[in-house]
Amino acid sequence: MSTSSAKGWSYLQEKQALVEGKDISVSRTTATPPSNDFRKNMKLEANDPRNSTSSCIATVIDMQGPRLRLRLDGSDDKNDFWRLVDSSDLHPVGYCEKHKGLLQPPLGFRMNSSSWPGFLQRTLNGAVLAPDYCFKKEPSTPSHNDFQVGQKLEAVDRKNPALICPATIGAINEDQIHVTFDGWRGAFDYWCRFDSRDIFPVGWCEKSGHPLQSPGTKGNLVFFYPSVSPRNSQASPLTPSSGELSHLSPHESTVTSSEPDTTAAEPDKVCVYVNHNCYCGSLLQTRSLSEHMPMQFGPAPISRVLHDLVGACISCAIQEQQVFNILKMAAPGTGRITVTATHSGRTYTKRIVSYDKISDFIQFLEGFRESLGCCENFVSLIPLNRQCNKCKNNKTKPVLKRSDTYHPSKGGRRRWSTESSESSRGGTKVPKVITQKRQSTLEAGRSMLKKLSILLSQPPPLMPSVRSLNPAEWSVEDVMSHIKDTDSGLSPYVDHFKKHEIDGKAFLLLKSEMMLKYMGLKLGPVVKLCNIIDKLKARCGK
Repeated sequence: MSTSSAKGWSYLQEKQALVEGKDISVSRTTATPPSNDFRKNMKLEANDPRNSTSSCIATVIDMQGPRLRLRLDGSDDKNDFWRLVDSSDLHPVGYCEKHKGLLQPPLGFRMNSSSWPGFLQRTLNGAVLAPDYCFKKEPSTPSHNDFQVGQKLEAVDRKNPALICPATIGAINEDQIHVTFDGWRGAFDYWCRFDSRDIFPVGWCEKSGHPLQSPGTKGNLVFFYPSVSPRNSQASPLTPSSGELSHLSPHESTVTSSEPDTTAAEPDKVCVYVNHNCYCGSLLQTRSLSEHMPMQFGPAPISRVLHDLVGACISCAIQEQQVFNILKMAAPGTGRITVTATHSGRTYTKRIVSYDKISDFIQFLEGFRESLGCCENFVSLIPLNRQCNKCKNNKTKPVLKRSDTYHPSKGGRRRWSTESSESSRGGTKVPKVITQKRQSTLEAGRSMLKKLSILLSQPPPLMPSVRSLNPAEWSVEDVMSHIKDTDSGLSPYVDHFKKHEIDGKAFLLLKSEMMLKYMGLKLGPVVKLCNIIDKLKARCGK
């Protein structure tokens, strides 16, 4: 037992109101801790703590006594959580399928939702699965609240869930108890149910081998004893250089991890080449490219290249807000790249989705080019050392420059036209051949006007309805038409969207699990539909 645990336990022994021999009726956690047969890196199924209805694949990252530190595969280390080995939230791999459920990606899944089936297969391939005997039965729930104010217990610090500290029952309100940590002011106290799995009888840490933190002294100078576990503290507050005691609280120690992130590998590096001779689309200013858009971005990590590329495109935009709006906003707490844009004197900020895999970045690049309306070779992972064949045909077409636009307010003439240039030279006479040619052109124009007037007098033919550019405004029929036009192989499934009244707004909100579970679609069509939805979201900036 660590020094911290010894001091915490001796402190509790000195108090009179101990909760001993009442573990069955008072606490849901028994006084005899369950055995822990798990090992690090074992795989199991666990409920997502942020979405309790979702079952996910999790990995054992660390253990302290009978408590497990778990990480949902596909999420990062910022969302790790702790569970007891006898928690009803934990099951062996295959439990969900056996009970006709579906394994779901965790909330904040860092990849495209359509890639979840493949990711799940790769995750479980060759993994060490936790055997059935590791999972213990959860204790029964007490029938009523028998706690009393002033009783002592051991409780999880919810602001740093790796720690268990001495605590006292400060108040009781029906089935709720107020846990107050001994020696600390109320910043760490919390209310919980009397059957919470975060509270333990006195002596539980000593029996289970879990470190118990020492109590504080209500904000005065205190000793802080780090636990033997390397996760409770990075260094002792008593340093040889200072020789003084630290004011740190055990609640303030950070949980560090010595093992690598199971979902994050060495960041991939990319290089994006910008071909200034290609068509840049209608949202960017060509004259700004040489100033704000370098010939290449990288080689650098994907997040750095993405940040610089998007920032440069916003700087080159005719209206910054247009480019800003086509960028997909990240889910709360997941965006690692911040972009800004200015519109009407106001500055807007958005956190956008970041990517860790080159395949995901390539998919983003395709959608981004489509939204900009630019040439496929304008921004590319391959340098273009020759004239672009895709833009070559466009350059043969006459392109109206700004100086060639028609201005009715200026005498009905084109700026820099033959007529205006001739008339500006002191009334130089126009050759007769040109005059005759203009006369014949006018006669042909009059004939055309007559034909147009006849056509306009007839009732207009019925035109097919045109879908709005904003998918959120689509009707159910528009959604069905878009699915059939995009992939004719999905035509047999469009009736499901009519049956469930899926319009544009609902279509953009659809998730793979909804289509599988509630619409009864098979996995193959669902993957294709998720891809269509993702492309629409990238196009409209949602």
